Amino acid sequence: MSKRGYMLEKENKRGIIEQFRINEKDSGSVEVQIALITKRLNLLTEHLKLYSQDRYSRHALLKLVGKQKTLLAYLRKTNPESYHSLVAKLSLGK
Repeated sequence: MSKRGYMLEKENKRGIIEQFRINEKDSGSVEVQIALITKRLNLLTEHLKLYSQDRYSRHALLKLVGKQKTLLAYLRKTNPESYHSLVAKLSLGK
């Protein structure tokens, strides 16, 4: 685990990118970004369960939720099939 329990390690990040990328050279598509944000949100949520008074992390969590919501809306608008498969893979319950 990294110094901060709510940060992604390189190996975890690479694994997520490989799992959600569209082609071999893809590392920043909307799908990959949403998957990385979702993983980070899960880590931040676990961190905040232990340290509920950590206002910096709570602020970061809220910013990430907004970014995830924006990216999901964009993906839903541009590629609905990909949106539905990604939501199912990440079990977001949308």
